[in-house]
Amino acid sequence: MKKLITESDIIKIEKSGKIDLPVDGNEIFTPLALDRVRNSKIKIVKMTAEKESASDQLPDSNQIAIGCDHTGFDLKIIMIEVLKSKKYEVLDLGTDNKNSCDYPDFAGAVAKAVALKKVKFGIMIDATGNPSAITANKFPGIRAANCFNEFTAASARSHNNANVLVIGAKAIGEETAKSVLNTWLNTKFEGGRHQRRLDKISELEKVFLNRTE
Repeated sequence: MKKLITESDIIKIEKSGKIDLPVDGNEIFTPLALDRVRNSKIKIVKMTAEKESASDQLPDSNQIAIGCDHTGFDLKIIMIEVLKSKKYEVLDLGTDNKNSCDYPDFAGAVAKAVALKKVKFGIMIDATGNPSAITANKFPGIRAANCFNEFTAASARSHNNANVLVIGAKAIGEETAKSVLNTWLNTKFEGGRHQRRLDKISELEKVFLNRTE
């Protein structure tokens, strides 16, 4: 049976003064626990190689567009590495450095790639996630969701069929972001009553675009 390691467990280890945390591959770390480790002096000592999760499955398409502003640049590089390790074809739409820039330029590029069906999914990273989600959702057919934990990521995909994942690089830690991404990739849209509700959203969009006022 797997042993769950939580943030509280890491805090206890910190208070005990220990530095090394031995693991044998039968542990499951919560994202908050991993972020706590990353920001502490604790070192995870692997006794045996960890097994790759059997739940890592590709969606119907392996093409994903990704973008960021300057605040999300470092996390974007990490997310690209994760995606490539899972055999995704990544379309990097910038920014390409940490110089100050405007998030609408890149959120718009990601949303446009999805709207024009050049890719099936998009990922956008800024400081909090909110501004890029607002920008992306201006494009017809885009359902961008700012996700900050596994629950919001799973719900965005299973209930809302969101096609753009937005992450706030300053809102969540690196390991939490990885977990959010993994959940997003492995969750499929459930359809049914959720599709009926999405159809209503599409109708509202059409009514507004075709208004004569």
